[in-house]
Amino acid sequence: MKINRLPQDDKTNGWSAILPDRTAHAPLEGDINADWVVLGAGYAGLAAARRLAENCPGEKIVVVEAGEAGENASGRNSGFGIDLPHNVGSSLDELEGSHRFMRLARMAIDHLEDVVTTHGVECDWARAGKYHTAVSPRGTRDVLEPFRKELEALGEPYEWIEGEALRAKLGSPHFTAAVYTPGCVLMNPAALTRGLADTLPGNVTVHENSPVVEAEFQNGVMLKTPKGSVRAPRMIMAANGFSEQFGFHRQKFLHLVAHASLTRPLTEKERAVYGVQAAWGLTPVNAFAGITMRYTNDHRILIRHGLSYRPSQRLKLGEHERVKRTHKRLFDQRFPGLEQVEMEHTWSGFVCLSRNGAPAFGRIAPNVWSAVCQNAVGVTKGTFGGILAADLATGRDNSMIADMESLGEPEMLPPRPFLDLGVRARFQWELFSNRHEA
Repeated sequence: MKINRLPQDDKTNGWSAILPDRTAHAPLEGDINADWVVLGAGYAGLAAARRLAENCPGEKIVVVEAGEAGENASGRNSGFGIDLPHNVGSSLDELEGSHRFMRLARMAIDHLEDVVTTHGVECDWARAGKYHTAVSPRGTRDVLEPFRKELEALGEPYEWIEGEALRAKLGSPHFTAAVYTPGCVLMNPAALTRGLADTLPGNVTVHENSPVVEAEFQNGVMLKTPKGSVRAPRMIMAANGFSEQFGFHRQKFLHLVAHASLTRPLTEKERAVYGVQAAWGLTPVNAFAGITMRYTNDHRILIRHGLSYRPSQRLKLGEHERVKRTHKRLFDQRFPGLEQVEMEHTWSGFVCLSRNGAPAFGRIAPNVWSAVCQNAVGVTKGTFGGILAADLATGRDNSMIADMESLGEPEMLPPRPFLDLGVRARFQWELFSNRHEA
């Protein structure tokens, strides 16, 4: 089959722009054979390749990536390795589901930390925790208070912070209250993704800048790129939302675009005005109206705001300039006294969601296993999805496969254009009904 839509990652990603130059792995050239092929060098694909190498040390594994590691969606997120579910229910079944998710997420964090430590990956990896914040008393009452009770039911540590104490932590008067949880990891996601790609075992070969333009799934797998091809009897699908182009998971995914900006580093004088020393990460109680933010070790502030439905998986002309102006305005509102600080980098990344928040995991063809659709929690969900897909494909006994399967399967979506109308109406309603959290 011909592949009709390919990723078009530009060179705007601020996380990679602040890193040293890197030489990408060579594109796929000529016709090669392997025992396994992994499609996609994001968190899922790189975790799957590493686990395949561990499970099958005598076999040849090839990873094919359309762009470059760290420039794809995995390197464009906000850099949170989240260990807790965003929304926890209070029933016994929902609490048990939360425990299963936490086991998976913490396994993924431990795996990533082992790679970072063992190979000396410089990505500002820190178990710094995160603040889940509300702007309004309503957000505190409706979201943070129930969240606190649910953490207590789970037996999870947390800290309730509000008022001046919260302002001292974040350097902003904008927020009413927060629940701080210590298990989240913060990092530069582009540096982490690069490091994962560049430290794979010796029986793994990565080919970057190798978009697949044609695929066959009979008598094994054949992936054709502009300059070559790879044949293998088995494949791990880790191309996230683009897996639809290969005939898998059709009418299952919602495609969104998210925008982020990163300031220049604050000067010493500006840091004195700002008054905060420690790096931090912040998630809002409402993802549509609120803003995800970070203060980094090199004294930059990240703003992630603006989530739009984008089934085309393409940016619009002039979109980044409009986003940059919006992010600057939001920054000025939250950090009085730092109005002279400009947004140095603005970029976008595409997010793949399912209607019911379930991943697309498991065997999807006689010789193909899937680890896609991380529902905007890619660092941890992508990692444990890739690891467990490799275990499932190689027959390795792992009790966490059952935990993964318990997360469910993506539900079918209505056909377009009814889907488009429904999603856009839902977005507008979310923004309006949660405007108190802007």
